[in-house]
Amino acid sequence: QVQLRESGPGLVKPSQTLSLTCTVSGASITANVGYWSWIRQPPGKGLEWMGVISHRGVTVYRSSLKSRTSISRDTSKNQFTLQLSSVTPEDTAVYYCAGGRTSNSDSRDDYDYWGQGTQVTVSS
Repeated sequence: QVQLRESGPGLVKPSQTLSLTCTVSGASITANVGYWSWIRQPPGKGLEWMGVISHRGVTVYRSSLKSRTSISRDTSKNQFTLQLSSVTPEDTAVYYCAGGRTSNSDSRDDYDYWGQGTQVTVSS
């Protein structure tokens, strides 16, 4: 059974960097045909795919977030991490990590695995 779990601070101050980690169990993030994404859902809005890191370590980001987003991984811990810089209150959202054979979808149904999500609030 594949499980994903997000962890990180629930409150971040404006202009700071948001950092979240996704720990994966039951599957290797380096296994063939695997894409590991970060997706968020602001209050009252739909899902927004943010970026992905492939099983080979290649990253792709949503164009509107590219300048502020970085995804990395620690293969020894089977984890991948999101960093979002220069946050504003508009970055307040539930952040999810997800995995499977999809790399850039806003639709939950396109992913094989989902974390439970973690609320991040940007406020001073």
